[in-house]
Amino acid sequence: MNGISTLLIVVGLFLVGGIYSFVKQKMPKGLIVLLSIGAAMCLVAGVVRLEVWN
Repeated sequence: MNGISTLLIVVGLFLVGGIYSFVKQKMPKGLIVLLSIGAAMCLVAGVVRLEVWN
């Protein structure tokens, strides 16, 4: 694992924690959807950048 992929995965997991927190606080659904898209993009980008696929 290189630094960028690790950083993307950590940021994605941080955003997933934010999603959980926002759902418990009953924040607006649009904000939760936007945060979900960002978290999914970070996690996917981090997994794709992993060097184990070569």
